[in-house]
Amino acid sequence: MAEGLRRGSPGMKSIKDMAMRQDGPPPGGFPAIRYGRKIPNSGPSGVAIFGIGAIIMAYGFYKVGQTNHKRKDWKREKLRARMDIMPILQAEEDIRFVEAQKKAWELEAKIMKGVPDWKVGERAYKTRWMPPNTGIIKPS
Repeated sequence: MAEGLRRGSPGMKSIKDMAMRQDGPPPGGFPAIRYGRKIPNSGPSGVAIFGIGAIIMAYGFYKVGQTNHKRKDWKREKLRARMDIMPILQAEEDIRFVEAQKKAWELEAKIMKGVPDWKVGERAYKTRWMPPNTGIIKPS
């Protein structure tokens, strides 16, 4: 609208005489635009991270191996201790077994006292006697 008023002003013969104002680049041009991705250079490199991880894993494997050796030694010690006390445990079990057998025979004599030709402690099945299987050492 302002242009219309200017056109009608005296002394203007053509549109070409009118001063044109338009936006343009500043003198010297616009500065360059960075359109590339900027990745920061802070922090360790990938090789350094990989190396640190490898060192940590190697140390962990070393500690696992040392612990396995200790565990094997502990198992050996535990098994040796069990083998050392096995005769004592077997003797106690034998004493317990004999006492239980005596009680069983007494009960059998009490129950079967009216049966003729019954012998206390005689086996009903004629098989060979085997000691009870106790005290088997199994590594845990």
